[in-house]
Amino acid sequence: MTDQTAAPKKLFIKTYGCQMNVYDSQRMAEAMGAEGYVLTEDQADADMVLLNTCHIREKAAEKLYSDLGRLKPLKAEKPDLKIGVAGCVAQAEGEEITRRMPLVDLVVGPQAYHRLPAMVRGEAPNIVTDFPEEDKFEHLPERRATRRAPAAFLTVQEGCDKFCAFCVVPYTRGAEVSRPVDRILREARDLVARGVREITLLGQNVNGWHGLGPDAREWGFGRLIRAIGEIEGLDRIRYTTSHPNDMADDLIEAHRDVPQLMPYLHLPVQSGSDRILKAMNRKHTADQYLRLIDRIRAARPDIMLTSDFIVGFPGETDQDHQDTLRLVEQVNFGTAFSFKYSPRPGTPAFDRAEVDSATADARLQELQALLSRQQKAAQLGMVGRTLGVLFEKAGREAGQMVGKSDYLHSVFVDAPKARVGDLVRVRIVESAPNSLRGELAA
Repeated sequence: MTDQTAAPKKLFIKTYGCQMNVYDSQRMAEAMGAEGYVLTEDQADADMVLLNTCHIREKAAEKLYSDLGRLKPLKAEKPDLKIGVAGCVAQAEGEEITRRMPLVDLVVGPQAYHRLPAMVRGEAPNIVTDFPEEDKFEHLPERRATRRAPAAFLTVQEGCDKFCAFCVVPYTRGAEVSRPVDRILREARDLVARGVREITLLGQNVNGWHGLGPDAREWGFGRLIRAIGEIEGLDRIRYTTSHPNDMADDLIEAHRDVPQLMPYLHLPVQSGSDRILKAMNRKHTADQYLRLIDRIRAARPDIMLTSDFIVGFPGETDQDHQDTLRLVEQVNFGTAFSFKYSPRPGTPAFDRAEVDSATADARLQELQALLSRQQKAAQLGMVGRTLGVLFEKAGREAGQMVGKSDYLHSVFVDAPKARVGDLVRVRIVESAPNSLRGELAA
């Protein structure tokens, strides 16, 4: 352990990608805090720079190497500067990172970042990308008893066993691992005690969580949500990201029964074509997805659904694309993320013949236009409604606050007497392209 009386060293963390990486960066900062490091927002002032990477988006490795190249002058100016690469690109690239960029001092995968302090002290290898058997969360320091933002992430599950043909997660995050109930509840209660009013449960396949309960029996995700909903002072629960095949009955019923569980569900489908879904190894059909949506809406009629789509997957035809558009029309999403397929080394689809770029671009534009119309209609449908809004920060205008609605829309409200962390009722009066404007309800 570093001498805590010495002047603190400064740590700069750049986080790429998903919410789980945001959570992981927080935990790495806490681990390094026990070593005498404090966070800085000025990279040039840092004693250590840590790049926490994501491998989901296209050209993730190239982006990392580009960012590392921009660190060369800083490393030359400060030879003692430590540079680390963490996350999924670290897992995928391993020794290749230090071979291409000798300025990098350490490389640590997402399942081994609890070893980061020992690596910095020189008590562990400078490259650690294995999948250790021990629970990394049990080796991390206790979270500091400081006030937190009103909304927080909490990882409950990691890894994925689905092996979708386009996805690197099983190779970078490993097999599915679920944290035990008592550890999740302990962390959730700690967050609430420090001012958190909304918790988003995270996992690569979060609704596949099946952890050991205090009764020594395996719990399902719906039961976990019910237990979290009993924590006094916690007003909101969300979760992401889910797989359609793991939307069990108890989870659907939790959407009906647990008032803290927000009426918002991100449920990726990826395609509306059964032929493409099979090629993706999704293990569900379009009809099964649609029937699942009907069951979810029967349990929670006011729920807003969002999804992910990949356009131009190898072998996709015009008819497959039309099948996707038809599914989007049938579901009517509140919003969705859509991307043109890009191959990932090591995945089953990597060597398959791709759809030509111009065709894929045209299909993506058509899909996004449809999704944009649905998003606009969903937001306009909020006008006149009174919703809960959790204020997260002050707005740019004097007396203005910004928060998230029940449906995760950003809402701007004139509320000069309000504070960050207030959960208030707001009447929505206007829809902007990517946000809403409201006024405090009487």
